[in-house]
Amino acid sequence: MFKSFGKLPSGKRLEKIKKSAQYQNGSFQNLFETQVMQEGASFFKIAAKFFAKGIDREPPAPLPSVKTNLKSISGNKPTIVWFGHSSYLIYIAGKKILVDPVFSDSPSPIQALGKKYYEGTSPFTIEDLPDLDIVLITHDHYDHLDYKTISELKSKTKLFCATLGVGSHLNAWGIKDERIIEFDRWETHEVIPGIEFTATPARHFSGRLIKRFQTLWASYVLKAAGYSIFIGSDSGYDDAFKIIGDKYGPFDFALLECGQYNNDWPLIHMMPEQTVQASMDLKANVFMPVHWGKFTLSLHPWNDPIKRVTAEATRLNVAITTPMIGEPVILGDVLPKTHWWEQVGKS
Repeated sequence: MFKSFGKLPSGKRLEKIKKSAQYQNGSFQNLFETQVMQEGASFFKIAAKFFAKGIDREPPAPLPSVKTNLKSISGNKPTIVWFGHSSYLIYIAGKKILVDPVFSDSPSPIQALGKKYYEGTSPFTIEDLPDLDIVLITHDHYDHLDYKTISELKSKTKLFCATLGVGSHLNAWGIKDERIIEFDRWETHEVIPGIEFTATPARHFSGRLIKRFQTLWASYVLKAAGYSIFIGSDSGYDDAFKIIGDKYGPFDFALLECGQYNNDWPLIHMMPEQTVQASMDLKANVFMPVHWGKFTLSLHPWNDPIKRVTAEATRLNVAITTPMIGEPVILGDVLPKTHWWEQVGKS
C-alpha cells in the first residue's frame, strides 16, 4: 500500500467522529443534500472525456510568476502569497499560515501518473518557505493534502490544523496528535494566541481511496489582529455562503475557488459566476479566485475560470484581486488587478 494514501480514522478518533452531528449513517454529510455526480454521469464517460482531445486545457507557454522572498515578509497588514491552485501563505499578526500546500509535481498518490503542474508555476520550493506557525488543511483530496509536501514540512511547522479525521493521515505520516488540532463544522478554536479559526460548511466530499466521506471537509473563518478572512474550500454554491456571511461577516478578504468545474459535477464545484455571488453573500470587501492556474483537473480551458470570474466581477462591480503566482497581496495596500493571463503565449 502506498503511504501517500494515508489512513482512515480508527480508535478514539473514530469514536469522536461518530459523536459529530455532521456524521450520519457511517459517513459525513453536507449541510444540504448533494450529489457528487449528476444523474447520467459515470466514471467511464468522464474518463473518456478526459482522454479525448480538449481545447486549450493547458497553457501554450510558461505562466509568469514573481519570486518573492517569503522569509522577509513583515508589516502590520495581512499579506497573502498564492502558489497556484489552492496553496497560499497568509502572514497575519506576525504569524505564518500555509493553506493546503502542494509542492509536488502532481496532485496524485503516484506522482508519475498524475497531471504535472503547468510550466512556470513552481518557482518556490519548501526551502523557500519560512518556518511556519500553522499548516491549515481544508480536506483530504490529493490536490489539497499532499504526502510528500507534508512530510517535508514536518520539521518546520509548529501546528497542523485540519478537519475531523484528517489527523489520521497526519499520524500515518509521522505527525503526533499534540501537534494537531481537528475541527468539527461550526467549531471555533484559538489555536495559538491571537489566531482564531472557525470551521464552516463547504459543499464537497472527501476521500483518498475508494471509500469517501470518512473525513470532514470545511472552509474556515480566520480572525486575527482585528481582521476577518474567509478561507474557502472546494465547494459547490449553496445558501451556506449567505449563512456564513450573516453569522461571521463582513470579511476583509475572501479566498474562493473558481476552477475545475463541469456540468457533470455542478454541486461540488462552483461555476466562476457563482464564485462572485459567493463573495457577495459573504459580504467580502475583496476576493481572490483560487483553485485554478496550476493543474488540469477538469475539462475546461486552463484560463476559462479567471476569464469568467473577472468578467462577472466587473459586471457586478465586485472587488477582485488577481495576482500572479508569488505576487504579494497586502490588504488595504496592494491588490494586483492585471489580466496577466491574457499575455500567456503572446510574443
